[in-house]
Amino acid sequence: MSIKIALVEDDEIIRNNYSEILADEGFEVVVFSNRQEAMNYFQTALPDIAILDVGLQEERDGGFKLCSDLRRLAPKLPIIFLTSRDDEIDRISGLRLGADDYITKDASINFIMVRIEALFHRIEVITQSEPSELKIEQNHSEFGLLRLDKKLLKAAWKNTPLDLSLTQFWILCELVTNPGEVKTCDKLMHAAHICVEPNTITAHIKMIRSRFRDIDNEFDCIKTERSAGYRWLDKNSDID
Repeated sequence: MSIKIALVEDDEIIRNNYSEILADEGFEVVVFSNRQEAMNYFQTALPDIAILDVGLQEERDGGFKLCSDLRRLAPKLPIIFLTSRDDEIDRISGLRLGADDYITKDASINFIMVRIEALFHRIEVITQSEPSELKIEQNHSEFGLLRLDKKLLKAAWKNTPLDLSLTQFWILCELVTNPGEVKTCDKLMHAAHICVEPNTITAHIKMIRSRFRDIDNEFDCIKTERSAGYRWLDKNSDID
């Protein structure tokens, strides 16, 4: 099966270079130079993976806006930011808007290919796996005040829906499996079917906490174990 990648990049030379490299790797590539051009396409057809720059022509944050619109249009579509902007605030902003990965342009093409392949594996999991193959044993599982629906890939805290991306949902599922157990970044990556830098997992964890605290400003169930990973501890859960 040919994998279609949408590349949104305003620099013509960079756009052409990446397009040729991706095509040489066997991907079908469609390219766009600005947000509106890309969104017009996405409203009629969707790629398998979208790769976005942050700055798009006169729009300094055009890629962020595009990511937000695209995520609403296609909640499960894998989205990667490929950009020269490497500030932590930009990385967190991208993940907050629903991107699955955030890569800077100084990364090697081999590194980028690994990330794309990991996200494509996620596509296969989504399209081929039955809900029963996910780690949670029942369609509806409760962990104290947390409710998970593996069929709809949704979560709720105190009966209020959590606004999580699919990647963040899977990370949360892994965290609450065997509460109290420390989950390394590698284990969380595996659970979410992605291959990213540890600081990207850290940014996802920050976003998951933020989503909980939008509902409950006293939320403190996700503990950081320095140099080890993260664990879920909920005093309201009946699970030891």
